[in-house]
Amino acid sequence: MANDPERFDTMLLAMAQQHEGGVKDLLHTIVSFLSRKTDFFTGGKDGEWEKVVKDTFYAHATKAKEAADKIKKEKEEEAKRLKDIQAKKEKERLEQDFEPAKVVELTEQEADKLQADIDMEKNKTKEVGSGDGGESSTEADKPAEEEEDDDPKEKGKLKPNAGNGCDLEHYRWTQTLEEVELRVPLRQVLRPRDLTVVISKKHLKVGIKGQPLIIDGELDAEIKMEESTWVLQDGRNLLVNLEKVNKMNWWSRLVTTDPEISTKKINPEPSKLSDLDGETRGLVEKMMYDQRQKEMGLPTSDEQKKQDVLKKFMEQHPEMDFSKCKFN
Repeated sequence: MANDPERFDTMLLAMAQQHEGGVKDLLHTIVSFLSRKTDFFTGGKDGEWEKVVKDTFYAHATKAKEAADKIKKEKEEEAKRLKDIQAKKEKERLEQDFEPAKVVELTEQEADKLQADIDMEKNKTKEVGSGDGGESSTEADKPAEEEEDDDPKEKGKLKPNAGNGCDLEHYRWTQTLEEVELRVPLRQVLRPRDLTVVISKKHLKVGIKGQPLIIDGELDAEIKMEESTWVLQDGRNLLVNLEKVNKMNWWSRLVTTDPEISTKKINPEPSKLSDLDGETRGLVEKMMYDQRQKEMGLPTSDEQKKQDVLKKFMEQHPEMDFSKCKFN
């Protein structure tokens, strides 16, 4: 305790606050005290007081420099860590954007079966369109996207951007099943300390200090705060990465005040399927397959199963006449 200089901090701070000239005036007061009230300058050998002052000041200057260097090094390491995280995520994004299409080769049996299914579906469409009370060919050929738009729940919802998110006036967000990426162009060169970024479990605040917040709202779902980060790129672009808690659901909006996107029109990136567990991957692949089938005017996986069951039944009962039957 006797050698602890910090025990005088409160008293010295009080003294420092009374010296408007700063450190220089404070030192003047302390040296004046030593001169008037002690024999510091006259009680020792010639030049001894100079050596004491020099040794004392250099010792504390060295400690102060070491502490400042340590803080600087920690800041540089943190900046490098964030830069590495951003570089990794940017690399993943570019790999997703430029991943070549995968070609699946079919065997001759599979190709014959696919062609037979296509022919059967075409014949079925003609039969339905030609009978009394049946759907007209125009209605039967109605694109799947228009059918989705007829769903009252989808009215007014926006189509997702290329990253399965939304491009808004002041920012753009994209998503995978694991995370949400937010990009905010700042239109001016800023420093990190000029920004307000507050990430909580279910709320997000983003803005420039001294100006109205750009984002201040409740998130569409909960996130993992400890795994969510933000970084300022080139002083002009703010990048925020939010790690989802529920990795099975797509977000329909970033915050609840944003317009909603149609999650039915989301197209998962194939490069991300390998990251999912078996059950989730199966569900996503089924959804993607059904979406492609709809776009081609072909039956979905569930419809195909029904047709296969019906075909097998018809083969087992050739004595029955199904030519005039209509199946939905």
